[in-house]
Amino acid sequence: SRLIEKIAELVNDKKLEGITDIRDESDRDGMRLIIELKRDAPADVVLNQLFKHTPLQGTFGVIMLALVDGVPKVLDLKQTLEHFIEHRHEVVVRRIQYDLRQAEDRAHILEGLQIAIDNIDEVIDIIRAAKSPEVARLELMSAFELSEKQAQAILDMRLQRLTGLERQKLADELRALKELIVELKHLLEDRSARMELIKEELQEIADKYGDIRRTDVVEDGEELSLEDMIAEEDMVITISHAGYIKRFPVSGFKRQLRGGRGSTGATTKEEDAVQHLFVASTHHYLLFFSDRGRCYWLKVYAAPQMGRAAKGKAIINLINIEPGERIRAIVNVPEFREDQYIIMATKNGLVKKTRLSAYSNPRKTGIIAINIHEGDELLDALITDGANDVILGTSGGKAVRFHESDVRPMGRGTAGVRGVKLPSGAQVVGMVVVKRGGTLLVVTAKGYGKRSYIEDYRITRRGAQGVITVKPNEKTGDMIAIMEVVDQDDLMIITTKGVVIRQGVAAIRTIGRRTQGVRLIRLDEGDSIADITKVVHEEHEAEGMENGGPRFVLEENSEEKNGKELPKNEQENENLV
Repeated sequence: SRLIEKIAELVNDKKLEGITDIRDESDRDGMRLIIELKRDAPADVVLNQLFKHTPLQGTFGVIMLALVDGVPKVLDLKQTLEHFIEHRHEVVVRRIQYDLRQAEDRAHILEGLQIAIDNIDEVIDIIRAAKSPEVARLELMSAFELSEKQAQAILDMRLQRLTGLERQKLADELRALKELIVELKHLLEDRSARMELIKEELQEIADKYGDIRRTDVVEDGEELSLEDMIAEEDMVITISHAGYIKRFPVSGFKRQLRGGRGSTGATTKEEDAVQHLFVASTHHYLLFFSDRGRCYWLKVYAAPQMGRAAKGKAIINLINIEPGERIRAIVNVPEFREDQYIIMATKNGLVKKTRLSAYSNPRKTGIIAINIHEGDELLDALITDGANDVILGTSGGKAVRFHESDVRPMGRGTAGVRGVKLPSGAQVVGMVVVKRGGTLLVVTAKGYGKRSYIEDYRITRRGAQGVITVKPNEKTGDMIAIMEVVDQDDLMIITTKGVVIRQGVAAIRTIGRRTQGVRLIRLDEGDSIADITKVVHEEHEAEGMENGGPRFVLEENSEEKNGKELPKNEQENENLV
């Protein structure tokens, strides 16, 4: 009844949602409580909330405080068991000593009775001639060298003991007592035998009184973690230039045609800009890699959930980054596997590979991911299995492709090796780990982009200058992004003024390496692209996750129509190419 009252109270206070009815169906066979849920209510989440907030489940801590030699001490489990075993040993020793004394005393009496039976005629004559019991006892002690207890036992002996059957019982009892005495003396002399006896007795108690444990012994006193009450859902995560983070469901965006105007996805101050956009499940881990080469760890659900136009929450309140430190890469990690790696690239062209498991337990203040030289900064970090090709793109429109085996695994505290040779004034703008055999998408600062075949980029050794992938000019701007895509992917582009557009990759034609591309988004005056990410269809979700990239399920509310003609400005862009 108290449980029902508590659940009803929480439902009325809106602390428990999704419950429509509660019925008590308890009877003589036991307790039974029926809780009905709304059709769309997640049963596991509601159950965990009941465990957390109601008497359906209770927890209590145990303080192992005990008197040890008269002194109160807090013991751990091993110490408690050791003291208990010593206590049982002391009890067993005292019991054996007591049983031995009792057996020896009884055997002593029986030996006297045995002497009396063997000399029964003389005993009867002595007792008959004695003037009193005291005189009879003394004469018996003198005649047969008996103790006072033996003599008294003979005087107290009943005549039925003289029968043949009683005499045999007396002999059998004496023989059994002598065997018991030998066994008890052996136990007193052998500690290992006593320990074996203790073990047998404890097992007997367990067999007789033991039953199935009704409680769970856990590592700490936490009833349920916050994660247990959070439904698994894909979220878009954005981080602005000034360090604000937020998350919101992926279903909030619709697909648009290439070159569309887009929708507002984040409101920023005039001097701020959205720099990172990522997609991950609420139960996954986010590894934040900063420009200074440090790694921070955060659960996706710990990021604040807000509307698309909200600014977000300062990331410094969620992870302890240092003043002026900026997040450059975010890796979505379902689990920390030993056979996977984090490969990193810096602005000045260095690359480094480290096992993913090395980043599984960062401190609150972060851990070193890569040593950054003066004037350099971390640019990107991706998950790999150690057997892929890596492509580095530069701001000058070039890309170098080399096999990942060219970069040996290193510890966290190293700086890496040269990945690409950069001309003066150029820098690395992106890194791709080739896995899906798709096409290579490059994007320029002024909203132009194009796709080209990955096979067009020959494999070289790391440290080469690379080949041309796009020809930057004043109209297109420098190359700012490079990524691997397939026709089934969508793109999400976010500008420095917070405008977001989502469009299908299939609308972007695959063309040669040396072209400038087509317009992906029409930018306002003074606006430019801040970040770009790909949206993977449900059937390609696993492939996207293997690449360490975002996971995003495409909604069915697309506004794109088959056979629809391109706007005039798009036809002009196609002719321009």
